[in-house]
Amino acid sequence: MAGPLTGIRVLDLSRILAGPWATQCLADLGAEVIKVERPDVGDDTRTWGPPFFEDGDKPVSAYFMCANRGKKSVTIDFTKPEGQALIKKLAEKSDILVENFKVGGLARYGLDYESIKAVNPGLIYCSITGFGQTGPYKDRPGYDALIQALGGLMSITGEPDGMPGGGPQKVGVAVTDLFTGLYSTIGILGALHHKARTGEGQHIDMALMDTQVAVLANQSMNYLVSCKEPKRLGTAHPSIVPYQVFASADGHMMLAVGNDGQFARFCVAAGMPEVAADPRFKSNPGRVENREALIPLVAEAIARKTTDEWIALLEAHNVPGGPINTMERVFDDPQVEARGVALALKAEDGSIMPSVANPIHYSGTEISYDKAPPALGADTDDVLKDVLGVTDDNLKLVRASKVLG
Repeated sequence: MAGPLTGIRVLDLSRILAGPWATQCLADLGAEVIKVERPDVGDDTRTWGPPFFEDGDKPVSAYFMCANRGKKSVTIDFTKPEGQALIKKLAEKSDILVENFKVGGLARYGLDYESIKAVNPGLIYCSITGFGQTGPYKDRPGYDALIQALGGLMSITGEPDGMPGGGPQKVGVAVTDLFTGLYSTIGILGALHHKARTGEGQHIDMALMDTQVAVLANQSMNYLVSCKEPKRLGTAHPSIVPYQVFASADGHMMLAVGNDGQFARFCVAAGMPEVAADPRFKSNPGRVENREALIPLVAEAIARKTTDEWIALLEAHNVPGGPINTMERVFDDPQVEARGVALALKAEDGSIMPSVANPIHYSGTEISYDKAPPALGADTDDVLKDVLGVTDDNLKLVRASKVLG
């Protein structure tokens, strides 16, 4: 069964992560995604390695692979007038355009929203930048780690000052880019629905900074309600206790007690039912207020058993907890295997490329995994012929102009 976006064409002028993450989501949902790349160079992330997947004589970086499956790669030099003309023709035949150039960066080539709107008024044009199209920072470059810092995430991530390893930390993956990619996808889907009702396209202005502040979630609301700065708590939670990593007899584990019933059951499992009956600890607000008295008691109990012993015990008492899995253990986990998270895609040379599945599971339509991340320019001729109707003779003329690399 075809994916829900079958019949939708996306012109992808983005690179690195936020934009490609959004367009990969659209490709997974069945859209045809045409990724335009610089001749001979391509998306910057093609060289962001090691590690590299050896796809014949054209190794592909693991970084590029994570955000570009399901796409067609077309090389066009749109710094040249001939290239600009090709991009406009492709935009005219597309439903969505995604780009992440600096504010005004595409205007010099006549590829900004107003210019493209003139040839395709119904186009949904999504611009992703560090700080958005307006405001005092709009001309600044924006990168994930910088926005994690400016947007407040690093102020609440890491061990407290004075603790071993204390100080602000960035998250282990580029979450600001990823969240921006996901919000961009949501925005595009909303604009598609609007277009279906009205026939109108529109410009979507996405900013990493806006997204980062938006996903501070409970931490930003804690500040706005209390006017108190949230503190870095390492793996602990500002509003739920006990909810953090503890050292076991042979390593570490996560205990994630989310309510009073779970806490009472944990105390029974830990052989300390009197702790659950203590007036200081009976309710979550009390446990938060008396965190410093409770956590040493929990830590002492958990240190007596191995992680595996605790996981079995917690499961028997219906208390959330788990090991700190390595990547190897993640992909060997029976739940991950049962859900089909690990993918095997056939590369252009016939070898098998690893990938990670989209987490969306539809009952009536299917997520599409028909195409591995493409080699640079692999689909240029086919796209120009199939989408624009360029003949073989005209294709030779275009290639002679060096606009295709």
